Amino acid sequence: MKLVIGGAFQGKKAYARETFQIEERDVADGLVCEQKAVFEAGLVLHFHEYIRRFLGEPEFLEALPQALLERNPRVVLVINELGSGVVPVDAFDREYRERAGRLCCALAREAKQVHRVMCGIGTVIKDV
Repeated sequence: MKLVIGGAFQGKKAYARETFQIEERDVADGLVCEQKAVFEAGLVLHFHEYIRRFLGEPEFLEALPQALLERNPRVVLVINELGSGVVPVDAFDREYRERAGRLCCALAREAKQVHRVMCGIGTVIKDV
């Protein structure tokens, strides 16, 4: 598993597709894809939105890092950094941001590589 993280609109998709040679047909969008798509896709965009969609299923999200390792170990997850900036006023948004952050930390621990992209330029911050 590999993670590509960074702020919104920083070129993460283009960087991930080019770096890992992923065809468009192997890309799933976490904003709209079926729950099972993350176990089949080569690249999952907007993974933070996937987390948001399934926030009401805490058991599923808790098991997700291990399930991804077992069922789709080559997947590349593209995730927006959510922890910077103003803390949301809305309780749901605070819960979402915290859950997403904790889940991303768990994913990063298990990932073989983590890349951070800023202004379209990627930096490898983990490579095991």
